[in-house]
Amino acid sequence: MKKPKNELMIFAAGLVMLVAGLFILSKRVIVSSGFFGLGSLRLGSLDVSTGLVVVPFIIGIVWMFMTGSFASKVFTALSVLLIVISIIMSTRIYLQSMTMFDWILILVLIFGGLGFIGRVLLADPDRHQSKKQEYKELQDKIDKLNH
Repeated sequence: MKKPKNELMIFAAGLVMLVAGLFILSKRVIVSSGFFGLGSLRLGSLDVSTGLVVVPFIIGIVWMFMTGSFASKVFTALSVLLIVISIIMSTRIYLQSMTMFDWILILVLIFGGLGFIGRVLLADPDRHQSKKQEYKELQDKIDKLNH
């Protein structure tokens, strides 16, 4: 007869593996932004100076203080969204050089941990009922043999 698995321990082990793998990966990644240093940002085929993305915001602020209309507030909000998007698009993420062992260790920790967590979270809830039913049937057979 198979020994029952402790799902809480499997979940905890998966969580520890996932956090450890993400921690090690985060120590090997360099994030930089060239928003104010590079001077241009590509939006599709359009090359826009990074300073020019602030111009719609300035126009929106002036328009909003002059009229206070709903359209000016929407325009200002969209210009803020454009600034945030341009900052995110100009962010660069680099992975430092590492050995193959380090890379495999990171991948095993992250995806193995996700596998353990997925095993517990996506387990069949009826599995416990069927195990109880099997145990009850086995107990009934033992009782019949004893009588």
